[in-house]
Amino acid sequence: MAEAPAIGEQARTSSADPAFGLEQQGDIWALHGELTVRTLGAALPRLLALKGDALALDLSGLTRFDTSGAWALLKLREQQHAAGHDVTLHAQSAEQKALVARVEQAIPEVPAPDATRHGIQHYLAVLGKAVVGVGRFLAEILAMLGVFLARLAHLARHPSQFRLTALVYHADQVGWRAVPIVSLMAFLIGVVLAFQGAVQLRQFGTEIFVVDLIAISILRELGILLTAIIVAGRTASSFTAAIGSMKMREEIDAMNTLAIDPATVLFVPRILALLITLPILGMIANVMGLFGGALMSWIELGISPAMFLTRLIEDTSMDHVLVGFVKAPVFALIIGVIGCHAGMQVGGNAESLGQQTSAAVVRAIFAVIVADALFSVFFAMMNI
Repeated sequence: MAEAPAIGEQARTSSADPAFGLEQQGDIWALHGELTVRTLGAALPRLLALKGDALALDLSGLTRFDTSGAWALLKLREQQHAAGHDVTLHAQSAEQKALVARVEQAIPEVPAPDATRHGIQHYLAVLGKAVVGVGRFLAEILAMLGVFLARLAHLARHPSQFRLTALVYHADQVGWRAVPIVSLMAFLIGVVLAFQGAVQLRQFGTEIFVVDLIAISILRELGILLTAIIVAGRTASSFTAAIGSMKMREEIDAMNTLAIDPATVLFVPRILALLITLPILGMIANVMGLFGGALMSWIELGISPAMFLTRLIEDTSMDHVLVGFVKAPVFALIIGVIGCHAGMQVGGNAESLGQQTSAAVVRAIFAVIVADALFSVFFAMMNI
């Protein structure tokens, strides 16, 4: 049996909002007036205040009924079900019944909490998905690299199809425009290495070895590595943004319709421009890094530029220079392929473009650092 609210309370509530009424008629609660968004503020507390093992509501007296009213009835049903009780709706019109059903379908279902989310199975599942995702990504990158090499071989056999203007344009974008930031970065790295090396080596009276420290660090590792990281930040993002924007605007679909190969037009000039310009940028970084180191050595240790140059030529093996330049083409391929691959993964919205652009930068920088570590291990094992 449902429990009725106090008579005084019912009278006060009814007078407060005469547009909606709620009366008990035997075992059934009769609703009359409007149950709409306008009366929801007063009607919802009264509905939720109803208690009973089995509530029965008569809707025949409602003059107006909208989605807010349907939501209020569903909210009452949810409350009663949580308490182990039931709610029955009587005298519904076809429109009211259809409206309640549509609102019920539109309410999102809250997923039940996963009882195993903190168990070992959950963590193993997450790890397995991550491994599968990495494997799939590596397979896609290798496929993209294969497409680039195949198109490059085709253009080598048919040089008339090669787009020299696009190559020059992208070489200017990724190479020439990166010279200022690369030069400044390398110069400051050389200054820092010389200053820190002077501070440490002065304790042992071996300040002259700061030349060897600067030369080996910059020529072998830091020059090309930091250059590749800067280029990855600039170029991978620009490749992704440019190709992704074309994909969003369906320009790539239009190219396919016109029998224009997107890989030949978009991928080859960009990656080839990186292959040409990254070694040049690495050479500029080496020169500026040595210049910064020589300047700080002169200021801090009194090592003249002539003495610095003499020590550099006599005690620095060409192997260090070759090790640095061998890495440049590999880094260029990594950055270019990852940037173009991310651009092709862009969906049809701006959010996807932003996500892929950020992901391309992170992946390119991470891949460059991993490749540099593998090179270091390999050359150490080969005693180079």
